[in-house]
Amino acid sequence: MFKTLTAVALVLTAGLAAAQDYQAAPRLQPEQQEQIRQAVGNPHRTISNLMRDAGRNPEQTLSFFAVEPQHTVVEVWPGAGWYTEILAPLLREQGRYIAAHFDPQSPVGYFRQSRASFEEKLAGKPDVYDKVEVTVLNYEPDVAMAPPESADRVLTFRNVHNWLAEGEEQAAVVFAKMYAALKPGGLLGLVEHRARIGTDLETMIKTGYVTEELVVQLAEQAGFELVGRSPVNQNPRDTTDHPEGVWTLPPTLRLGDENRAQYLAIGESDRMTLLFIKR
Repeated sequence: MFKTLTAVALVLTAGLAAAQDYQAAPRLQPEQQEQIRQAVGNPHRTISNLMRDAGRNPEQTLSFFAVEPQHTVVEVWPGAGWYTEILAPLLREQGRYIAAHFDPQSPVGYFRQSRASFEEKLAGKPDVYDKVEVTVLNYEPDVAMAPPESADRVLTFRNVHNWLAEGEEQAAVVFAKMYAALKPGGLLGLVEHRARIGTDLETMIKTGYVTEELVVQLAEQAGFELVGRSPVNQNPRDTTDHPEGVWTLPPTLRLGDENRAQYLAIGESDRMTLLFIKR
């Protein structure tokens, strides 16, 4: 019980800090927020993805990142396209959406399969995804994921732990590429599973939870400045000490039926939601 209460206290403390910093982030006008609301509610989204809105809070998250319909937005490693279903319609008429995905020639089978599935998804609805540009984000420093200083926003959701698993140098390469893609004054919006303060790197890689301190450090080393935190994706029910790390929780539920009700009751992971600027 004490262990659980301590973890909850840490999350709530982080949330209070986040609330204090929230005012530092740019704000959208009501009509811009309405455009995001309409994109979140668009009829092209799959039912399974809609059912996860409660754990991912896309409307509030994209509003915090101040995404506008006329922006050029790069989403880094969009995976199966959860946010693509929202961002592509939002940006289709006035903006530009670049999906910096896995390398289709990667030696990693999962990367090739994921990229192929993503392209199949786009091809299945050309009236929605015809203007999506698909590029590559890899760890080769000289391979840009987007034209230099072309993006108003770079967004990435729950990916930092994957880069760290390849090494801190590789993670640094990705942050440098995100910085290079942004215009001066552009913003990096980042969501990541949040580890307890003081968690060591080995545990972060094993569990998928990353400390906020390390994420900020990586961003600042690339040249970014932190301008805001939002508590929108925090989850005080998540103690972050599960047998199979973050993958114990939904949507993965790696333990199958073992304690399934308990993990469903916790919901998706506790997450930091950070906003950085390129000066």
